[in-house]
Amino acid sequence: MPMAEHDYGARIAWTGNRGQGTASYRGYARTWDVTTPGKPVIHCSNDPLLGGDPALPNPEDLLLASLSACHMLWYLHLASQAGIVVHGYVDDPLGVGETLPGGEGRFLRATLRPAIELAAGADLTLADRLHHEVDRYCFIARSVNFPVSVEATYRPR
Repeated sequence: MPMAEHDYGARIAWTGNRGQGTASYRGYARTWDVTTPGKPVIHCSNDPLLGGDPALPNPEDLLLASLSACHMLWYLHLASQAGIVVHGYVDDPLGVGETLPGGEGRFLRATLRPAIELAAGADLTLADRLHHEVDRYCFIARSVNFPVSVEATYRPR
């Protein structure tokens, strides 16, 4: 079967010019907007460790949220196909990063920690095994270069 390419687009617009551009390091804000056609604007900032606004999402937040959401959506799909009825899914993922003395940063690892509500009598072994199948499909998980683990918990409805 031939491979299919998919295009994804967004506009990233810096909103932090306070009138003098980047004339001084502290003279500009690390804020920007993410705009995708037909969708709400997402107001963002840099990581607070680097001078960003802690009230706004930063690139690291968005990457971790994207990884978690992609995993969740594929998990729900695979659960549906496998006859596992999911009634609730909440994830509190944790990303661990490092910053080197020169300022270079990266994610070292991420742990997805979904709390999943299943129909009474669900096959918990199968429900758990589906997490390992997600990695075959999720664009984000297949694209990151750091390990991603899953520590799921289950409760019956």
